[in-house]
Amino acid sequence: QSKGKKPLFVQLVLDNIWSLYEAVMKRDKEKIEKIVTSLGLKIGARESRHADPKVHLNAICSQWLPISDAVLSMVCNKLPSPLDITAERVEKLMCVGARTFDSLPPETQELKSAFMKCSSEGTAPVIVFISKMFAVDAKALPHNKPR
Repeated sequence: QSKGKKPLFVQLVLDNIWSLYEAVMKRDKEKIEKIVTSLGLKIGARESRHADPKVHLNAICSQWLPISDAVLSMVCNKLPSPLDITAERVEKLMCVGARTFDSLPPETQELKSAFMKCSSEGTAPVIVFISKMFAVDAKALPHNKPR
């Protein structure tokens, strides 16, 4: 970088995305066609003739760099296996609020072993974990409040 050279990520990834974005926004048909053919994409006539260039850009990017594939591969590669979960973590997930695991009904406590096995057998119980996430300002968190 000190000699005026671009980082490798910029050269291999960002420059390509920026050139595609610039070509579509400026409606450079020759450059767009060259990019589409070199990537082996098939863009419909409806998207390419649309008045909003973002529709055309979205059509190209959704075929070239589909987000669903990227997210799925990241989840498979980065998230830990559910079989590696600890018993304490299972108990925390099964308890709501201030309740303890011992205060749960016996039927619910029996699900702990099934939870840890993650079995896909037909006789195994189906366990669904539903979580609601919402944004909270970092200043509102208890450890960030002034004392």
